[in-house]
Amino acid sequence: MTGPVVVGLDGSPASVSAARWAAREAVDRHLPLLLLHSWTTQPPNVPVPKEALSRQRYGGQVLRRAEAALLESHPGLTLTSELVSAPADKALVDLSDGAALLVVGSRGHGPLAGFLLGSVSLHVLGLARCPAVTVRADDPAEGTDRHEIVVGVPEAGPASDPLLEFAFAAAESRGARVRAVRALPLSSLLTHPHGAHAEEGYEVDEQARLAAAVAPWREKFPGVAVTYHVARGPAAQVVPAASAHSALTVVGRRRHSSPLSWKLGPVAHAALHHVPCPVAVVPHD
Repeated sequence: MTGPVVVGLDGSPASVSAARWAAREAVDRHLPLLLLHSWTTQPPNVPVPKEALSRQRYGGQVLRRAEAALLESHPGLTLTSELVSAPADKALVDLSDGAALLVVGSRGHGPLAGFLLGSVSLHVLGLARCPAVTVRADDPAEGTDRHEIVVGVPEAGPASDPLLEFAFAAAESRGARVRAVRALPLSSLLTHPHGAHAEEGYEVDEQARLAAAVAPWREKFPGVAVTYHVARGPAAQVVPAASAHSALTVVGRRRHSSPLSWKLGPVAHAALHHVPCPVAVVPHD
């Protein structure tokens, strides 16, 4: 992973939590941190007049306060900041070309509305060309001893490899373990006419397939412990349920050739709206 960790910062509690999370991630991964503030995309409760100069001054103050706090808590951090006039979503998506990771804040459970408001946050998550993480203002993993990275693994191959690489790198940097999760379709219950014994065999086979998909990444990250979680039901339910006590949940979305055709799948949507810990959305082919 190369390039900086980029975090959108507007001064709200959610964006401050996102900046703290991003700083720890940058230190753990030995990467620089870039703080971005768009003075044209500020929260509606900014306590200054709406004139452009006042909005720019507010943005500068937000960045300076964050810089001071982050450097005090992480003295070795390489930190830069940018105050931009471009809309926040465009600025973040443009920076994702050369970034290792993009981080934005979210107010809490429900629709995303932290640094970016509602659909704009989802727009960034759907178009970022690097992994993007949302961090809630009430992140339950902050300051705790959670030591598990959950990753949804739909299948072996190109769709899963970027997710597994990200999850294992995150686990290695934290000294955490990986929980690889696969959802089994309910429809397979109808394909086993011989009852429970055949169904148990099917689940054992699926766990073996999951282990085979993860095996190359276990070899690349031999110090990372792995557990396997196979459960019956839609992936949009299984992955959030497995994430109740995780430090980070990793899900995927397909890359989009056109900015007009972006979308997040049901698993990413469910994780972003229901998983309490930070959620990484990793693009894949």
